[in-house]
Amino acid sequence: MGKNMSARQQVMLPGQASAPGGPVDLVAMYMMHFALRRDLANFLAAVQRTPPADTPTWIALEQRWRRFGEILHKHHSAEDAGLWPLLQQRAAQAYDVHGLETLRDMAQEHAGIDPLLAACLDGFTSLARAFEASARDRLAHELAETARALDWHLGHEEREAMALVQRHLQHADWVAVEKRHFKTAYAPKEMPFMIAWVLSGLTDRDRERVRYAFGGRPIDLVWRLFLRRGFERKESAAFRYVPQRVEPR
Repeated sequence: MGKNMSARQQVMLPGQASAPGGPVDLVAMYMMHFALRRDLANFLAAVQRTPPADTPTWIALEQRWRRFGEILHKHHSAEDAGLWPLLQQRAAQAYDVHGLETLRDMAQEHAGIDPLLAACLDGFTSLARAFEASARDRLAHELAETARALDWHLGHEEREAMALVQRHLQHADWVAVEKRHFKTAYAPKEMPFMIAWVLSGLTDRDRERVRYAFGGRPIDLVWRLFLRRGFERKESAAFRYVPQRVEPR
């Protein structure tokens, strides 16, 4: 465990379960969690509201779900490959038995979410090909189950796993893991979407707090002047019947 335990101010975004204090600034993690929760709420609303005959929107929803699944897969893979092994090593060195149990839970929860994502993809693919009311009802149920499972996992991670980060890591450790495992998951051409994706739906106050995670005021200006309008236009292709985007609760 590091000696410098000076606490950094942590951000609390809508839907977030906890923000343990400590030396590591976890704003990027909490931004990702906010965006994942937001997307699931919007997908569920879209499935409930999209008219049966609007095939282009169902196709756009399928494509957008694929992108959601890719983002979540990359996020979990980075945790599995980089963050959890480092925490496991530090927790073992500190004889932190509860921490080791928490890390085992994290891996199991990741594995449990994968089949839910696949079932939802099957549902979106089916509806994009031909609408059936029973298929929509089944997809709405599967999305609700996925949202509950992911929200439980993210909350567990925020309460317990992020407390382990604060207990066993220093900010330099976090930066190294983020650079090696999280940031390398995305190609340069994917970054405009990712920046817009994590900032979308945040209040001006929350965006002011988190914007520096992607480069400070210059990135905020790029978002406002160049990324936001194009991103929202593309989002409306999938979420056209959810004009007021749903926020996590």
